[in-house]
Amino acid sequence: MSMLQFVSSSIWKSLFGKAADSLERSIDHADEFMIVDYEPITSTFVSVPQDLGQLSADAYVSGIIAGVLDGAGFSARVTAHSVDLEDGEYSKPNTTGMPPRKDKAVFLVKFSPEVLSRDAALDR
Repeated sequence: MSMLQFVSSSIWKSLFGKAADSLERSIDHADEFMIVDYEPITSTFVSVPQDLGQLSADAYVSGIIAGVLDGAGFSARVTAHSVDLEDGEYSKPNTTGMPPRKDKAVFLVKFSPEVLSRDAALDR
């Protein structure tokens, strides 16, 4: 979807000064895409207390993504997830003096059926 390419590059650069690290389509679900950011600014300096469980400081960005998509006519449900990095998945020299991140932010975009049918009709 070119709209997600626009979000993960141009919009991301405007908001965070860099493009998202990757945009991936789900293998299991055709209506799901993932925007990956290895160094999300929204959660870099925030620590969530243990008693708040799955609270994500990156949920704020999910709302921004959902708003941009909805405003462009692409209704979608967007959720933020913190996913542990696999060994060797991402390594960048640490110049900040902070401990290296052990997770990445994954923004899961699940489009509504109308968006997918409209996109399929345009491909024909």
